[in-house]
Amino acid sequence: MLYVNQVSKIYEGKITYRALTDIDLTIETGEFVGIMGPSGSGKTTLLNLIATIDEPTTGKILINEKNPHQLKRDELAKFRRRELGFVFQDFNLLHTLTVEENIVLPLTLEGKKVEEMKQKARDIAEKLGISEIMNKRTYEISGGQAQRAAVARAMIHNPKLLLADEPTGNLDSKSSKDVMEMLEYINNKERTTMMLVTHDPQAASYCNRVVFIRDGKFYSEIHRGNNRQAFFQKIIDTLSLLGGDAHDLSSIRV
Repeated sequence: MLYVNQVSKIYEGKITYRALTDIDLTIETGEFVGIMGPSGSGKTTLLNLIATIDEPTTGKILINEKNPHQLKRDELAKFRRRELGFVFQDFNLLHTLTVEENIVLPLTLEGKKVEEMKQKARDIAEKLGISEIMNKRTYEISGGQAQRAAVARAMIHNPKLLLADEPTGNLDSKSSKDVMEMLEYINNKERTTMMLVTHDPQAASYCNRVVFIRDGKFYSEIHRGNNRQAFFQKIIDTLSLLGGDAHDLSSIRV
């Protein structure tokens, strides 16, 4: 589904900065994968490359066997609208629109009929438990509800790949739990492939596996198995090593 091969990213300027070095990552269809690492480790750069917001300096990225970085501008815009869904830390909802209008925005760009859009919005709102706020403006709802609305907008066109960048970053612990349980539910029910970039070990514990990067390079990878609590503890342990000295580090796979 997602294939990242030997991808590096170098930013040129007065001082050349290497953000990623030879990253390999494969995510199978229906997988839910977390990306973690300290600030400045390159995880957001990786997300931006996969999201086609930025281009790799070397290496290639395939999504559903297509290289989006080789598409022309119009084709790329269409590819992003149809294949990818995005959820951000700050929700990115438009305050002038109702929740329903925000959710159907991707379908508006596709020129879908109004009744079809309304029906799809009703269906997804019911699934995500936000039917009662559909006519409210974004400033009338809580952060947790806003993030649910943002997830509904990301999912309304059934994207093949959902990219989430710190989706719980602005939420309290109860709302964070609700949003992560909802993403886990969508992943299980719809088999939507998901990639989550997060600092939050609790959020990461909902993934099938977590890939850690440090200083722009692959560091290690751990798998969830059946026990989420044990997985959460493994994430904590790995993060504590990530903050250690260089001799503490090894590219082990647990």
